[in-house]
Amino acid sequence: MSLSHFERMIQLADEVFASKNDPSQLDVNQEVLQRLQRIHPATVSEYDDGNGPVAWVLLIPTTTDLMNRFLNKEISEKELFELTPLDTPYEALYLCSAMVLAEFRRKGIAKQLALSAIENIRKDHPVKAMFVWAFSPEGDLGSEVVARLTALPLFRHEE
Repeated sequence: MSLSHFERMIQLADEVFASKNDPSQLDVNQEVLQRLQRIHPATVSEYDDGNGPVAWVLLIPTTTDLMNRFLNKEISEKELFELTPLDTPYEALYLCSAMVLAEFRRKGIAKQLALSAIENIRKDHPVKAMFVWAFSPEGDLGSEVVARLTALPLFRHEE
């Protein structure tokens, strides 16, 4: 029996990020999803083709100070999430993850999800910069496209 789209998305997340083996990474679970929704409802987006999710995008609005601390490797991705205060203006946006099942890639799905989420977040917050910790060449390229289309400067967390 073949795996459902949802099961394949979970498998993809485990393969790409291996967050269960890296305590510095954000391991997304129900508690994390609930807090993300409290930070902003547009932090988590998905595209469902009618058979389950084929793409997920996760963004974390945060403060410029926390962005700089993360980029300077003073705090981890998990700490960035945990230290992001609630109910405050966010000036920075962390492009945390974008995942698309293989047969749905190169169709602009993740880009459209990200652009829509960023537009919604910018309605409520004075976002002035984006940052990324790219795990793949595709992630790096995708973040550059999104930055260009939103006219926001993009900063990178380098390994």
